[in-house]
Amino acid sequence: MNASNRPLLIYDGDCAFCVCSIARLRKLTGNAIAYRPYQEAADGFPGISIEEFRRAVQLIGSDGKVSSGAEASLLALAAAPRHGIWIKLYRSLPGFAWCAESVYAFVSTHRDAFYRISVALLRVSGVFIDRDRRCG
Repeated sequence: MNASNRPLLIYDGDCAFCVCSIARLRKLTGNAIAYRPYQEAADGFPGISIEEFRRAVQLIGSDGKVSSGAEASLLALAAAPRHGIWIKLYRSLPGFAWCAESVYAFVSTHRDAFYRISVALLRVSGVFIDRDRRCG
């Protein structure tokens, strides 16, 4: 748990795709979610292995419940106005959770390629990404 009592989304701070994805998610969720790279947060969560942190984002809920991967991403996204439908579909529509986790797993094992695609698309839309993997 973190001191602010907000849900905490822990991500791979060494992954450019992850850092940019978190920057976009942070803009949507504002202060509803706290964000930290696992490289800074892992010691506070000995029940989550470094391999789990490397494999997928981890959301530590206000109640201490841990979610990971697509579920964690959709729970965090649900903190943004008008984006709660995705976690509802994840939890209620047969096959949606499986599809979401499958897509998440594919993207997470091809992060560099998806980062390059994201950079190309974001440049076209006028979003700046600098050499230090910061997304604007």
